[in-house]
Amino acid sequence: MEFTLNKSNPHSYAFEYDKDGQRLAEITWVESNGVMKMDHTYVSDELRGQGVAKKLLDAAANYAREQNLKMQPICSYVVAAFAKSEEYNDVKA
Repeated sequence: MEFTLNKSNPHSYAFEYDKDGQRLAEITWVESNGVMKMDHTYVSDELRGQGVAKKLLDAAANYAREQNLKMQPICSYVVAAFAKSEEYNDVKA
């Protein structure tokens, strides 16, 4: 499964997964002053239970590392993932 990086405007970003013209998964953020404010994660019912949300978060975390950015969890999924795992400590804001 490959995600597409979408920059809808200079400060809003998303990793998205589309199939047959339909959005099945995404993680979105607003970037400001070197911080990615992680504000939304969505996975369709069709993909639930397959670890897609984690794959999206991992893609965003890798992007943060590559761009020397930090991540601020806002959406409930990212808040929970940051709380239960230390693997994202290097990108926590």
